[in-house]
Amino acid sequence: MTIRVRLFATLREGRGKDLEIEKVQNGRELIEKLQIKEEDVAIFFVNGLHANIGVELKSGDEVSIFPPVGGG
Repeated sequence: MTIRVRLFATLREGRGKDLEIEKVQNGRELIEKLQIKEEDVAIFFVNGLHANIGVELKSGDEVSIFPPVGGG
C-alpha cells in the first residue's frame, strides 16, 4: 500500500513536498507517522476531496494536508 502525500506551508518544513508513505490505515495514522500534531491539520484532502482525518486510506490515494493559515 503506497499513499502519495503532499504537505503545504509550515507542514513541509524539514520534509519534502511530496512523500510516498506505506502501511497506514487511516488519516490519523498517517499524520502520526509524519509526526504532525492533529491540531496542526486544518484541511485534509483525499484525492482532491475534503475528508475527515479518520477516513480509511487505500493504496494509490493522494493526500494533501494544510496547516491553519493566519494573516491579515
